[in-house]
Amino acid sequence: GELLGLLAHLYRQTCDWPQWQQAWTKLAPRIDGEEALGSPFWLLSQPITPVQQLRYTQRWAMARFGANFPPRKKVQSIDGRRLRVGYLSCDFQEHAAAYLVADVLEHHDRGRFEVFAYSYGPKDDSPMRRRIVNAVEHFVDIAWDPDDVAAKRIRDDGIDILVEIKGYTIGDRISIMAHRPCDIQMTWLGYPGTLGAPFVDYLIADPYIVRGGEEATCSERVLRMPHCYQPNDRKREIAAPLGRAEYGLPETGFVFCSFNQTYKITPDVFAVWMRLLQRVPGSALWLVESNASARRNLELAARTQGVEPARLVFAPRMPYAQHLARYRVADLALDTWPYTSHTTLSDGLWCGCPAVALTGDLFATRVSGSILAACGLSDLIADNLNDYEALAQRIASEPSLLASLQVRLARARDDAPLFDSAAFAHALEALFLQVTRL
Repeated sequence: GELLGLLAHLYRQTCDWPQWQQAWTKLAPRIDGEEALGSPFWLLSQPITPVQQLRYTQRWAMARFGANFPPRKKVQSIDGRRLRVGYLSCDFQEHAAAYLVADVLEHHDRGRFEVFAYSYGPKDDSPMRRRIVNAVEHFVDIAWDPDDVAAKRIRDDGIDILVEIKGYTIGDRISIMAHRPCDIQMTWLGYPGTLGAPFVDYLIADPYIVRGGEEATCSERVLRMPHCYQPNDRKREIAAPLGRAEYGLPETGFVFCSFNQTYKITPDVFAVWMRLLQRVPGSALWLVESNASARRNLELAARTQGVEPARLVFAPRMPYAQHLARYRVADLALDTWPYTSHTTLSDGLWCGCPAVALTGDLFATRVSGSILAACGLSDLIADNLNDYEALAQRIASEPSLLASLQVRLARARDDAPLFDSAAFAHALEALFLQVTRL
C-alpha cells in the first residue's frame, strides 16, 4: 500500500499522467480503508474530500505515533512575565518556509514575548540561517538530539506555546511533540492541512482557508488569523531581470508562468494551459525545470494537444533573488489545483506579477485564494476550471486589464494585509495570548 502511494506521487512528479491514473484508480477505493498508503502529504495533490483527508490522516498518525501520550497539563499562568514561544522546524536555513517566517520573527515584541527557535535541520551557514539566529532570543540546535532529549530541552526551557512549522513534509520530527513537551502545541504554515494527531492542540488558519462551520475537517481546534495565515517577507531581494532571450523566452508575446513543483500539475489544468496557448497567439508558458522525465512528458502532452513543445520554456534552478526576477518578465501566473500555489504565488505578487487562482474545499486548494484575497485581488479567484480559463484568457487578451492589475499590485506592496509583516506579527501574538486564556 505505502509503495503504491509513493509510486503515485512519483508519477505526479514526473508528470506521467497515464501511469498516475492507473495507480490512483487502484488507490482511490482504498483511501477509506484501514491500510497505510504512505504519508498524507502526497494526498494533498489528489482528488479527495476534506473528510477523507481527515480520516486518513488520523489513521496514519495513529499508526505512526501510537495512542499513548503524556497528558496535557493545565496551562501555567503567565501573569507578570513574558510568554515563551518556541518554533520547531528543520527549515531554519535557505528554504521557502524560512523566507516566509523570518520577518515575523523579527517583528515579535521582545518586551512581551521570549522567542525560541528549535532547529533540527542542517547548519548551512547561509545568510537566511544567520538572519533567523539573529531574529530570535534563543536559537537551539537539536539536530543531533533524540526525540526524548529534544522534548526534555523544550520542557526544561519552560515553553508556553510550541509552534510546529513543518507538518508532514520531508524530514519532519513531529514525533518530538508526541512527548508533550509543552501544554499548548500547534501547527502552522509548513503543511496545508490537519495533522490528525491528538497531541497537536491547535491549527492556525484564516477565515478563507477554513470557513465557518467547517472546523470539523481538522482534528485540531482551528485558530484564525484576521487575513491570510501565510506571512511574507518584505526584505526579499529581487535581482535585476535578464532579457527575454537570456531566459529562453520569445522576444515578443504574452508570457504565462507557473513555477510550482511538477507534482502539482494535473492533466485537467494543463489542458487549460494548452488551450490558452492556442488562443493567445505568440504566447509562451514558463515552467520549472524539475526533472528530465517531467519535461519530456509535458512536451509530449503539449504536442498531443496541438501545441508546439517549443512554446513551453523551462526555468532551471537559480538563487532566490534571481528566481524572483523572472516574475518581472512574466505577464500572468497560472495556479495549479487541487494543490494550489503557495509561496510561489506570494513571490509573484510581491514582484508585480498578477495571478489567476483556482479554489476548492480542501485546505491545500484554498491557499491561493486566501493569498489573493489578502492582496485585495479577490476578483482573480475562480471556483471552477471554466471560469479560471476564461479569466486567464481575458487578462491575456486585454492589455488595459493587465495594466490595471499591475497598478493594483504595485499599491498592494504597501497597502495590502498580505505584505504587512508588523501587523501580522501583532495579530499572531494576540492569537498566542488568546489561547493561554482558553
